[in-house]
Amino acid sequence: METINQKLNTLKQYITDVGKEGVIIAFSGGVDSSTLAAVSHIVLGKKAVAAIAQSPIHTTEELQNAKKIATEIGIKLYTTQTNELSNPNFNTNPENRCYHCKKNLITNLQHLANKLELKTIFEGTNYSDLGNHRPGFKAIQETPNVFSPWVTNKFNKNEIRQLAKQLNLSIYDKPPMVCLASRIPFNQKITQEKLTRIDHAEQIVKAISGAKQVRVRDHDGLARIEVPKTDFSLLNNIDIWSQISVSLLKLGFKYVTLDLQGYQSGSMLKTLKD
Repeated sequence: METINQKLNTLKQYITDVGKEGVIIAFSGGVDSSTLAAVSHIVLGKKAVAAIAQSPIHTTEELQNAKKIATEIGIKLYTTQTNELSNPNFNTNPENRCYHCKKNLITNLQHLANKLELKTIFEGTNYSDLGNHRPGFKAIQETPNVFSPWVTNKFNKNEIRQLAKQLNLSIYDKPPMVCLASRIPFNQKITQEKLTRIDHAEQIVKAISGAKQVRVRDHDGLARIEVPKTDFSLLNNIDIWSQISVSLLKLGFKYVTLDLQGYQSGSMLKTLKD
């Protein structure tokens, strides 16, 4: 079995070969894209740049944190504007919503790459992701000059975290990030009002409870709060329940609940009809 350093050497050679004419990394500030950006910057120097989407489906906090991480890495970061809410293929929230989102992002990155005279786009899907619901990956596979180095070199999530720690990246243990639209049941329309309410609700739950990984799923006005089971103790206090419920009701939610199954990635897939 290859060691992490052996796999890293293979990855570096891959980046050298594929990215030799310059590369843009689709950047979110999460572990996968940040570690990919860091290795690309080490290998290619100024021929590697990063780009992040400024979008209503992402929080302002994420954008600010991503800028800090890019500075930490030393890579130049560009911002591209996307507005998924104007696309009915996205805002009607179909099962393949992520395909249309990713397609839009890749198109924007291609325009930026052409402007900067760079030939290649890297994106951060990892090998572990392939077993999950990933309609967005189809948009990557069907677009020329867009590559997924983690997938090609078979890096799983744990290996990427290990590599991020080895590279002294502050985000090596950062919880997974997913766009705010993932909090809305499929086939329920995605609106700016809902996204803003969800964003504020999650900030409130984090601030009151101290939990770092929080999802507030918006079931037509019912707030279903997910935190990891290991964080249940942080919410096991009647005063905290009261503060959270009062605050979320003020945001316009009709009911406030805690999901006793804990945080589950992709839990909204259960809202799809068989």
